[in-house]
Amino acid sequence: MRFMFVGDSMTIGRAGDYTWRYRMWQHLEATFEGPYRIVGPRCEVYDTAADAPASHAYADPDFPPHARRHLAGWGEGWQHMAPVMAETAAAHRPDVLLVSLGLIDLGFYTDAEQTAANVRLFTAGARAARPGIRMVLLPVIPNSRAEEDAPFAAEVDRFNELLAKAVADLTTDASPILLAARPASYDIHRDTYDGTHPNASGEHRLAGEFAAVLHQAWGLGGPYRPARDP
Repeated sequence: MRFMFVGDSMTIGRAGDYTWRYRMWQHLEATFEGPYRIVGPRCEVYDTAADAPASHAYADPDFPPHARRHLAGWGEGWQHMAPVMAETAAAHRPDVLLVSLGLIDLGFYTDAEQTAANVRLFTAGARAARPGIRMVLLPVIPNSRAEEDAPFAAEVDRFNELLAKAVADLTTDASPILLAARPASYDIHRDTYDGTHPNASGEHRLAGEFAAVLHQAWGLGGPYRPARDP
């Protein structure tokens, strides 16, 4: 089974991070029965000094290169991933997409309705290349901006409603889509380092939510048990 992580800055991570992708790799190593691969066109983390996704400095240098694959970008959202999804899925042949997108779209690029339209374009592109692909989508977790910017908070709420509708409309028996929940007890003041990006505890909570959906809905892997950092 081939897994691909799709996301924005919360998923690519910055130099020195473990990333929630690393936490998911640890989880799959511990619980997934049978062969699997993590696939995608990229493997870097973001270098804030260079202002580019040019670093390989993960917090655990033993994170194996083959497990670092992803389709995630600092400052990239649904509108960036939708146009490349068909070609990426054709090239890397994922069976399951684990997707965390939307905050950057709403913050800088598109409103809730436009962002939801890009979710549908993304889904169509993935299925054009992989008709039986499965997806788990994480709703947008409001960041610290939403605490002070009421219109932005309203856009986040509206998008999450539209995302739930899109999942209900688009899921099929052949290509199921699941909507994850905001991770239990996720607190942006405790689980992020800046009100948006996950710190070590936030990484575990994000990975744990994806792991729970995979296990409970499709019997993939097992319950999430955080591994100790090296």
